[in-house]
Amino acid sequence: MELPLSHIDVRTVEKNKPVAIFKKPRFVLTFSPRVVALLLTAWIALFLNQALWQRVNELPQLQDPWGLKRLVLLSLLACGTYLWLMLWSWPKVRRTAWSLTLIFAACTQFYMLRYGVMMDSSTVANVLDTNVAEASALLSPAMLGHVAVYAGLPIVWLWLCVRFAYQASFKGFQTTLVWVLAIIAISAAFTALGYQSMAPMVRNYKGLRFSMNPISTLVSWNDVVVKPLLHAQPPLRSINADANLGQSYIRNDAQKPPLLVLVVGETTRADHFSLNGYERETTPDLARQKVLNWTHASSCGTSTNVSVPCMFSHQDRRVFKRQDNPYSNLLDMFQALGLGVSWLDNQAGCQGVCQRIAFKQADHLASPQAVNVWCKNGECLDRLMLEVLDDQLNAVPQSSKQRGVVLVLHQMGSHGPAYYRRSAKDTKHFLKECENNEISHCQTQALINAYDNSMVETDKFLASTIEWLKKQEPRFATSMLYVADHGESLGENGVYMHAMAYDIAPSAQTHIPWVWWPGSLAERTNVDEACVAQRTDLPISHDNYFHTVLGLMDVYTPYYQPAMDILNPCRQGAPASRRQAESQNSRTSNG
Repeated sequence: MELPLSHIDVRTVEKNKPVAIFKKPRFVLTFSPRVVALLLTAWIALFLNQALWQRVNELPQLQDPWGLKRLVLLSLLACGTYLWLMLWSWPKVRRTAWSLTLIFAACTQFYMLRYGVMMDSSTVANVLDTNVAEASALLSPAMLGHVAVYAGLPIVWLWLCVRFAYQASFKGFQTTLVWVLAIIAISAAFTALGYQSMAPMVRNYKGLRFSMNPISTLVSWNDVVVKPLLHAQPPLRSINADANLGQSYIRNDAQKPPLLVLVVGETTRADHFSLNGYERETTPDLARQKVLNWTHASSCGTSTNVSVPCMFSHQDRRVFKRQDNPYSNLLDMFQALGLGVSWLDNQAGCQGVCQRIAFKQADHLASPQAVNVWCKNGECLDRLMLEVLDDQLNAVPQSSKQRGVVLVLHQMGSHGPAYYRRSAKDTKHFLKECENNEISHCQTQALINAYDNSMVETDKFLASTIEWLKKQEPRFATSMLYVADHGESLGENGVYMHAMAYDIAPSAQTHIPWVWWPGSLAERTNVDEACVAQRTDLPISHDNYFHTVLGLMDVYTPYYQPAMDILNPCRQGAPASRRQAESQNSRTSNG
């Protein structure tokens, strides 16, 4: 393709060969990197912080006649952004680093605006734990268009219209240092000016500080990614010492070993469970089973990566920190006691809980025929796990089966935003469904229909799991405990999905279903079901999970707290008598 002569110089070089040399286009302007960073800061503060300014408009405390509070907030945001850009202002890296920052900020703003999310550490950790199939559901033409406008325009300007002025290295460093110090001084001045009125608001209204783009996101990424790399991982501390099997494990030919299925639910709202009084029949099959349902259960976190490790930890929500947690967990203890323990997953993994026990991905274990029935686009319905339950149980060593088995089933459940993919044709009871991954564009009723159908799918899966357990009764004393990891927002107050900071998260993200099918395991551990049924309206949480499962499996450990075991008040026999029997059992086993 020939170029217009106006853009070409033809010069004579050696041997009189003409060489085409491109002239600098007329629209290219020369700037110092400090000025370019300042202009990009203005773009980010004004155009890539729409979510922040929307939240500011919603706060009457920030409305003052002179707009001083907004000016303070804008100045702090601009100063922080400018310092970040200047950190990457060195030749050969600045264009690329600044372009990536713009893309990063544009993507963050899109999800803030569309789903009402805030980029705290929990959200960032949730993003990192997302697999390819889940991530693809979040991609859309609208997101690409948003990034093209809000990041693409300044990137085109940066690469095609900007020429950086040459400056000697030392002098350039001196000038940059002066600018940076000036920005720090300005930031300190505005902080002092607005501290008395702004600090309590920013501290208490977390939605404000977690919406400062990209500063809040960068800080959260630092907390989740960088800090763990700079701190040595603490050695694993076992909680298995002094753990013992209880009286029910004393050898008795009439006593069947326990088989407990722990179903870890995904993204399930308690207020959309008809067992909890929801007007739609979302749990018709469970209603026909003999289950006990707790109506006031709350989660440890608002995302899988927080809640699941917390559930299986002996620590409660107030002290549990996944990244700084050096302890083994409930499943490790069961395995150390000789029980058969395995994890069957239909999601993005076990969040480190199963790293020392047998782990299987459901679609890897199932037959091609089963995968063809239950899987599509790299994702499978939970009923695929039913196809491989026999294989999972048969894989447990015989010596462990004789003591007892704990099988964990980790659901795909109602994972968003593609709720319509979480139910089969026979569980799509509510139509018309939202079939758009951009759920903020769906009609509210269509979105709720898709979500409620995923509830019906979970209901059928749980009822089928109970039926499978009934078939194992000749060999085992069986039971099932279903507890969801967190809930989900469906557009209330403009908020969608989950992973909001726990302290400000709506109850839709923290109020979860908790369902127990006692089976014959209740009798084995002396639990009075009628007594339990009278206590299901009491408030419980994931903090009770560790101790309740220990009690149900009749395992004693110094970490077990009877007061946190929701079944213990209805268990015949005092805890002291249990300990005596367990000590006797321990001596018998050692003998």
